[in-house]
Amino acid sequence: MKLMIMRHGEAEHYAASDAERALTQNGRTTSVAVARACNEQGIIEIDKVLVSPYLRAQQTWQEISGCFKAQAVETSEDITPYGESEQLFEYLSARIELENIESLLLVSHLPLVGYLTAEFVKDIAPPMFPTSGMICIDYDPISRSGEILWNVHS
Repeated sequence: MKLMIMRHGEAEHYAASDAERALTQNGRTTSVAVARACNEQGIIEIDKVLVSPYLRAQQTWQEISGCFKAQAVETSEDITPYGESEQLFEYLSARIELENIESLLLVSHLPLVGYLTAEFVKDIAPPMFPTSGMICIDYDPISRSGEILWNVHS
């Protein structure tokens, strides 16, 4: 199955709270450019999309949603910046297997995106993600291991 992990686009530095930081125009533009690069890799239809409830992640999904045919979209409180990568790996692995998910996109934040990548791809250090960065992992739910297929950013 294909697992895409994306960090939200560039956000404003200041807001009433971290969760309320909005995307900049650059964040909107670069997120769409990355989504189009993902399309060029053959990813157009996605079984499930999980999006952080933080404004910048929600806005990133709004910007890129036109590039994909998503079967289901959910807001997930588990993928905020300080979500627990080990627990999330177990949860997502179970959902992938039980729901027979063939493609999953997460729109989330640092540091979680890096730690979660390292959970799905064994024996790598958590990678740094630039804003709007996306990585695609070919994940085998039976062996519970994956390998990085590609990494795009603007």
